[in-house]
Amino acid sequence: MSTASTCATRRSWWDHVTPALKDPISAVTEAFLADPSPYKINLGVGAYRDDEGKPLVLQCVREAESKIAASSFLESTSTSVGSKLVMESAKLIYGEDSDVIKERRFAGIPALSGTGACRLFAEFQKRFYPESRMYLPDPTWSNHRNIWRDVHVPDQTFRYYHPDSKSLNFAALMDDVKNAPDGSFFLLHPCAHNPTGVDPTEEQWREISSLFKVKNHFPFFDVAYQGFASGDVERDAKAIRIFLEDGHSIGCAQSFAKNMGLYGHRVGCLSVLCNDKIQAMAIQSQLQQISNTMYGSPPIHGISLVSKILSDPDIKAIWLKEVKVMATRIRRMRVTLREALERLGSPLNWQHITNQVGMFCFSGLNRAEVYLLAKEFHIYMTPDGRISMGGVTTKNVDYLANAIHEVTACDQDAKILHNTDAYKINTDIRFTSLGTSKTRARGMNLAL
Repeated sequence: MSTASTCATRRSWWDHVTPALKDPISAVTEAFLADPSPYKINLGVGAYRDDEGKPLVLQCVREAESKIAASSFLESTSTSVGSKLVMESAKLIYGEDSDVIKERRFAGIPALSGTGACRLFAEFQKRFYPESRMYLPDPTWSNHRNIWRDVHVPDQTFRYYHPDSKSLNFAALMDDVKNAPDGSFFLLHPCAHNPTGVDPTEEQWREISSLFKVKNHFPFFDVAYQGFASGDVERDAKAIRIFLEDGHSIGCAQSFAKNMGLYGHRVGCLSVLCNDKIQAMAIQSQLQQISNTMYGSPPIHGISLVSKILSDPDIKAIWLKEVKVMATRIRRMRVTLREALERLGSPLNWQHITNQVGMFCFSGLNRAEVYLLAKEFHIYMTPDGRISMGGVTTKNVDYLANAIHEVTACDQDAKILHNTDAYKINTDIRFTSLGTSKTRARGMNLAL
């Protein structure tokens, strides 16, 4: 067979493969990196940045690094380190003095961050409840639907956010929970909801828990931002503690990517509450078998860092202070952004910026306005208007406020783009009222 025919044969294996749809967050990052502007702003990725807009290595991580530096990362230590991570993660979310911890009534396994923990549970759900579906809040993190879809677990949404009031649509949420078939699986964000930043109050969580009990629903919590809602990891675990007190079976995916600044280490944990130790052992074995077919076990360095931070009282105290500092900076930027918009005389109500909590602000900007922010001001966010507040700093907040004010003021011009896919438009559109980016930047004292 000739070389040409051999190549043709090889190509024929994959000719039917087409490009996958881009993840919206990855698409924002790619657009940001391709922009040569010196004053561009990335408000897409949900990772913390300091007030200089740079990734932050926490002091607790540096302390933990020094403690584990002398450790021998041998094959024989991986199981013990993983078990320690699971125990410390469970204490953090369920409470160190809870009966679940004292009686070891839970199964848990290290995971590749929160994404891996969600995927492990989706596989577990499919294996033992093959006819079930997962109810997801509308809206939710964009990857949730992909995770359950890829294991062939159908998803359905329940109402969560009210776009007009930019707040929780509590009555509709309760109605959908009530009308779902008994014994349904629901994914819940216990704090710092992604993407809306809208959380139920403690009393509302109690009502949700009570209705879940009546309906015998299974709550699966995705905990990606513990500490970022209030600055207090205990307070941010309150929703889960309420469900625990009410006697629910619970599943929980935890991520330490954001609240420990370990995004690249992909450290997470999946835990499932059980009736007793015997059931815990059975579920543990099934979770382990699932992970063995996917990745075996996570890299040991990251889980060693998290285990040390959570188990060493001195290092944990440093971490808790740093979490509060990060949450405080984000809250301060919320206040500053809202005040800047109000000073500009915006006729719109921006109260939701400070009402919402956690990493994200669900701005209410439409796709047309998001497109204009990128095109005219070099400000990048997801098409749904989600702003990662970690990317807002004292140096860029006035520029951001001015840009938002200008694009929201151009209502008539923005209608041209309304209901379009902002990232697929090729038409070169000029808005003369906006001026040039360079002139605007200079007017706001930005370095060029």
